[in-house]
Amino acid sequence: MHAPFDRRRFLLALSAAGALPLVARAAMGPNDKFDLLIKGGEVLDPSQNLRGRRDIGIRNGVIELVQADIPEDRALKVLSASGRLVTPGLVDLHAHTFPYGSAIGIPADELVPFQGTTTAVSAGDAGANSFAAYRRFIVASTRTRLYAFVHIANIGLTGFPVGELFNIDFAQIEPAARTVAENADIALGIKVRMSENVIAQHGIEPLRRAIKAVEMSGTGGKIMCHIGGVETPQLMSQILDLLRPRDILTHCYSGAPNVAGKFTNIVQDGKLLPAAMEAKKRGVHFDIGHGGGSFDYTVAEAAIAQGLSPDTISSDMHVFSGNTPGMPFLTWVMSKFLNMGFTLEQVVAMATINSARAIDRLPKLGTLQIGAPGDATLLEVVEGPVEFVDTRNNKRSGKVFIRPAQTVAAGIVFGRPYSAPFSVR
Repeated sequence: MHAPFDRRRFLLALSAAGALPLVARAAMGPNDKFDLLIKGGEVLDPSQNLRGRRDIGIRNGVIELVQADIPEDRALKVLSASGRLVTPGLVDLHAHTFPYGSAIGIPADELVPFQGTTTAVSAGDAGANSFAAYRRFIVASTRTRLYAFVHIANIGLTGFPVGELFNIDFAQIEPAARTVAENADIALGIKVRMSENVIAQHGIEPLRRAIKAVEMSGTGGKIMCHIGGVETPQLMSQILDLLRPRDILTHCYSGAPNVAGKFTNIVQDGKLLPAAMEAKKRGVHFDIGHGGGSFDYTVAEAAIAQGLSPDTISSDMHVFSGNTPGMPFLTWVMSKFLNMGFTLEQVVAMATINSARAIDRLPKLGTLQIGAPGDATLLEVVEGPVEFVDTRNNKRSGKVFIRPAQTVAAGIVFGRPYSAPFSVR
């Protein structure tokens, strides 16, 4: 007798489909050629502690060879990386990539020239009522690899700027759980925004519902919890205490005030909340999520000085944040941390392998290991005076910044050299 069909388990199995070419790819024969050769760049791959001049040969969408010199005649197409830094494809853990469906979404592919991302995570753009549209019309037609957190509010972010949880009835547990379970290949878990201007005076209840929904889904998914101007300092500590290991606290260095103008985030009066450090020790993941209102240098500097460094750097790019003076394109946010004393290896890790591990969907994402997806970002490291500004008009001077030069997703270049016939990946 056959076991009953389990759609959720089937979809989880499909989530590993990216591993199939890694296992089943045929060995290259002496006359076989790479589809693409990235030639002459300085490779920086924190996942392998690798930094040095390397060429990268990609075939059938995966990395086939990384070595000091690969002859150009072994490739069908050659992409020169001379004078550039070559990293694993950048992974943006917090973006808003549901154009036309959420009030703030932006097409992920339009971000590629500005931040070099090959993978992006939609941070709650769609709820249970709209996730099917996101999957069918956006994910299916986008070159950037997309994953998503399902919003606990069934309306997602369609109501922006009106807070989607002013009416707590929008936080429907069972539909959210079912949406995560039925889309387990791309749905990472549940997103909840806990700022007072989103949830009014509903306290800890939205987060409780989000946790219940993700646990009900049975996928082992995570919470992505947005903070910034929560109602009270006590509620901020409650949020931190409730988050589970591997859940994600995004906008971790937000300095946004609550409705009354009080500062109620993880740093208060210059002191890191004890609950924040306890959450970090427990395995809660601290994500930047810069955005248009969610990164404060004074909070970041105090938290880092007191021992709480970020795990990942993300943009929180959307149609409003993209127009702000803070310019939260992923590479620009990385540049801010590079000038705060983090090394180039550290900031690249926080936008590649660390974010890939947080996603935990595609084997070898965020690395340039042989057998990994053929994703690479070519960067220019520009030295010279530069000024940065956060989302609260605090300014900092720097000496170097990073800008994207070219992006390769699954072996296909965004731009030249073009593939014929034109290929999505």
